Parts: sequence; C-alpha cells; structure tokens
Amino acid sequence: MKKISILILVSLLASCQFDAPNATTDTQIGVEISDSGEKISLNAGELSTVTVWEKYVKAHNDRDLETIKQMDSDTFKAYGPRGEFIDGPEAHIQFLSKWFNDNDPTWASNYFIANELTNDKGELRQWVTSGHDVTMTVDSTTVKVAQIHDALIKDGKVQMFYVYERVKQENEE
Repeated sequence: MKKISILILVSLLASCQFDAPNATTDTQIGVEISDSGEKISLNAGELSTVTVWEKYVKAHNDRDLETIKQMDSDTFKAYGPRGEFIDGPEAHIQFLSKWFNDNDPTWASNYFIANELTNDKGELRQWVTSGHDVTMTVDSTTVKVAQIHDALIKDGKVQMFYVYERVKQENEE
C-alpha cells in the first residue's frame, strides 16, 4: 500500500506544471503604435542584443572600423540627429572615418534596454534602446551631448539605428 501511495504521489507531482517566473512568458513593458494607429505589445527583449550593441559602441570608442563593418548588416541604415542618413556598411565606414577624425567622439554608456515586438507582418523586431554621454571636439571646442540610440539587431548584426541628441548644459553632470 505504501508503494502505491508513493507511486500515486510521484505521478501527481510529475503531472503538475510549475511555471518559473519569466520562464517562457512575454513580459509586456509597453506598446508601440503602428502607422495605422494599432497598439502592438512591446516586450522585454533578449539580453544577447544588448551584448551586440555594447560591443558595437566599444568598437566606436576603439575606432575599430573593421569590427563595425563586420557588425553592420548588408542592409544597414543609420539616421543621425541632424538629418544624416547613412545607407549601407561602406557609406557608414566612410562617414565614421571622417567623423572620428574631425570630432574625436567618445561614448560613456549609461543604460541599455532590450525590447522586442512582433509587427503586423509577423516579423520579430529586436531593439536595444541605450543612453550615452558623448564628448567630442567641434571646431577645437569640447562639446558634451546626451544621446539616445534605438538600434535594431537581427541575427547578431546591426540592421539600423536612430540617434537622438541634445547638448548638455554646463551644470549637468
């Protein structure tokens, strides 16, 4: 009888499903508004995308154009804070070569947020939103700006990113 009771207890326990916190469920962190005005769930994303973006920012600080080029997708696009549009990895490297030489920018990262959504076409879009303090030299003057980047990461490559920027005030840390 004792063996049967143990067998029943083991069978019951094995048949129960325990959900570990955040195991396989999407954690909604907000919404994205589609072009048609539809709200699409924005979820916590894969931290592996943060690792990609951290490496990418480091390559910029190191002026490692080869790593940047390898991390850009074949369909790479970038949108800068003053209307710049960069289309393709070769154009990106040309832009950076001149910009690094003329402005000597350095990024100090403040945060990285992985987020993702499945758009109305069924495509998984994995983004990293990050904040940075950037110091650069413009016309022999040191300028400090705060930047926010939204970077689309796919298959370990940077597909696209947007840069939003404002000049920091003198009394700002």
